[in-house]
Amino acid sequence: MALGAKRAHKAVKGTLTGGCMCGAVRYQLAPGFRLNPYACHCTDCQSRTGSAFSEHMLFSLEDITIEGETDCGHYTMPSGVEASVVGCAKCKSRIYAENPSRPGMGSLRCGTLDKSTEVELAAHIWVKSKQAWFTLPEDAKTMDEAPNSAQEWVELLGIVE
Repeated sequence: MALGAKRAHKAVKGTLTGGCMCGAVRYQLAPGFRLNPYACHCTDCQSRTGSAFSEHMLFSLEDITIEGETDCGHYTMPSGVEASVVGCAKCKSRIYAENPSRPGMGSLRCGTLDKSTEVELAAHIWVKSKQAWFTLPEDAKTMDEAPNSAQEWVELLGIVE
């Protein structure tokens, strides 16, 4: 396990809180099933964020409580799966996404966490499409693409305990 994954364990334990940029949406993520955070360097994430990658944490949808008005967008992933994105109806900050390939799970945007600066990444995926100027830490766990099964996700990221 990469050093970052060991530190990530502490930052994402317990009840987590966060919200959108404008403050109209707030959420609480209760303790439950979640995987350690990761960075995705796919071209879709680069396009959606306007940056080199995005940070995510997979969690059980039953553990999130959201206050404030949200809306939902949809897009087709490269695999052909239709994904849904939930975010603030006012400022359009994305809070999480879900797709049918991971039923009951959401992918939280780690930058929306109140303590996002404490999050350490367990791994980097889709590194075959990462920006050339971005250098990964020497001890980083990486995958050229993304895990193909729930078991591979757990093996790569580890479960927050």
